[in-house]
Amino acid sequence: MGCNSCSSAKDGQPKGCNNNGTCGTDGCNKLTVFDWLSNMSLPGGSLPFPYVEIRFKNGRKNFFKNIENTSLNIGDVVATESSPGHDVGIVTLTGELVRIQMKKKKVDQDSEEIKKIYRKASQKDIDIWQKARGREETMKVRAREIAIRLELQMKISDIEFQGDGSKATFYYTAEERVDFRQLIKEFAHEFSTRIEMRQVGFRQEAARLGGVGSCGRELCCSTWLTDFRSVNTSAARYQQLSLNPQKLAGQCGKLKCCLNYELDAYIDALNSFPKTDVKLRTEKGTAVCQKIDIFKGFLWYAYEGEWMNWHKISVEDANEIIAVNSNNEKVAGLEEFASELIEDTKTDFENVVGQDSLTRFDQPKRNKRRNRNKRKTKGKRPSEKQQVTVSSKTKGGNPENKKTNKSSNQRNKKRKSRNKNNDKA
Repeated sequence: MGCNSCSSAKDGQPKGCNNNGTCGTDGCNKLTVFDWLSNMSLPGGSLPFPYVEIRFKNGRKNFFKNIENTSLNIGDVVATESSPGHDVGIVTLTGELVRIQMKKKKVDQDSEEIKKIYRKASQKDIDIWQKARGREETMKVRAREIAIRLELQMKISDIEFQGDGSKATFYYTAEERVDFRQLIKEFAHEFSTRIEMRQVGFRQEAARLGGVGSCGRELCCSTWLTDFRSVNTSAARYQQLSLNPQKLAGQCGKLKCCLNYELDAYIDALNSFPKTDVKLRTEKGTAVCQKIDIFKGFLWYAYEGEWMNWHKISVEDANEIIAVNSNNEKVAGLEEFASELIEDTKTDFENVVGQDSLTRFDQPKRNKRRNRNKRKTKGKRPSEKQQVTVSSKTKGGNPENKKTNKSSNQRNKKRKSRNKNNDKA
């Protein structure tokens, strides 16, 4: 996602969208749709489809009727009908793709809720629109302060100004019903504009604000996902996921929408598996299912009372044992079926150098010369003459050593006497 103006500068710093979200490619906006019919011309005599899809702030889209048959392209800024006044939006889709989108979302072409397009927005309309949008962030901070002061259990997530600046819509989330009559009075007095409060769900809030998921990519609800299907914890159970709410919850605090993406593949694969609560009866005892591997087609069973010893069995063998048990018969044991699945774990090489050890550089290197000298001394034994000389030295001692010992003792006595005299003084 991103148009050419959103690319990096020469120094590597991002330039940002210089068109302020009004680029002609519509590539840096939320919920973009690729017009794969843009290069195809209409057959002769056929009129273009009179309805247009227009996007407003944070991916809010609506269908409008082009009564005056104005030539519109993707990225044009138009003024549309609103109550009261007019609104300003960006054209995101034209032509036959709008007909397909209206059928997909079940929108009737003759409905009175579909409003009309006035004209292409002038420079004055765009200036008023940009000025109103510049006030939204400061108003949101001030609105949150007022809601906290009134001790209302609600969260104001976003503010959207109308194109002419005559009305501001406050989007909020709340778990319970909120009485905001006093809040609207203070908002009208503080901001001097028409106020409309609109409650949205937690998933709609995440879709409006956007963010990055645990997968490292942008949120699906803010990029391409338009319908929010219900997600249950049974989807995680089918996929053998741990029921940890911190890992299964998304940015909205609810279960992740991506849990439903691969659910059908898991359900189809589990059709051939026996139920995990069915026990296998053998002559050695009853076995209980402990774990399954859906894509490899294996199950692990353990005898009652021997929970540490697991036996790996294929799906076909498990169904065969269950069929035998249904006839009130027992199998000799699970070891016969598990022995066929034992894998040969022998390696074809030997670790000679020690390259597989992760801690091979942690221990300091030893000096080989010292080790060699120690080995030489350990290997040699002293001769009888050396033993006699050593014993004689230890018994009698050298006369020179005796003299040095006497002199050192005399010096120590003199030092002690000096220290005593200093203490008495």
